[in-house]
Amino acid sequence: MVTATVREWHDEEGWGVLDCPDTPGGCWGHFSAVEAQGFRSLAPGQRVTLDWEAPGFQQDGYDYRAVRIVP
Repeated sequence: MVTATVREWHDEEGWGVLDCPDTPGGCWGHFSAVEAQGFRSLAPGQRVTLDWEAPGFQQDGYDYRAVRIVP
């Protein structure tokens, strides 16, 4: 897992972008990857840890996708 910072998060759409040195250009994240109880949301500027993958295609314009996000 790596440490990342939430760049942006869209509660109404359930996704956002996280930044860390391992994922240049940003890492796309979906609420389903957030390990939390109840409504899963993140806030811009929040520090999290994450596991990511490079699926070989762009997810909404991003080369990297979070598979696990721990607030």
